[in-house]
Amino acid sequence: MNKIVRDHYPVANLPEDLREGLGDVATVRVVVESEPQASRAAQNDDPLLRDGPIEAHELMTLRERYLALGHPRVTEEEAVARIRELRDEWDY
Repeated sequence: MNKIVRDHYPVANLPEDLREGLGDVATVRVVVESEPQASRAAQNDDPLLRDGPIEAHELMTLRERYLALGHPRVTEEEAVARIRELRDEWDY
């Protein structure tokens, strides 16, 4: 993550919206950090990278995208069989 720190930065050089509420203060400490990847992803509204639960309609959209990419459909029985096979690999 990139970070810029300026100590004793003149308030007069700040944009108007950042000067609000500072009163008679002459200098401030300014810290500018880039947003973490997850925050940028949330702004892009990608449900897989966003914090929090996925809505049902988003889940269906993701499923449709997955299938459109040519990934095979798997029945419940096939999924269970695959999981059991992987699990059994570790049993000696």
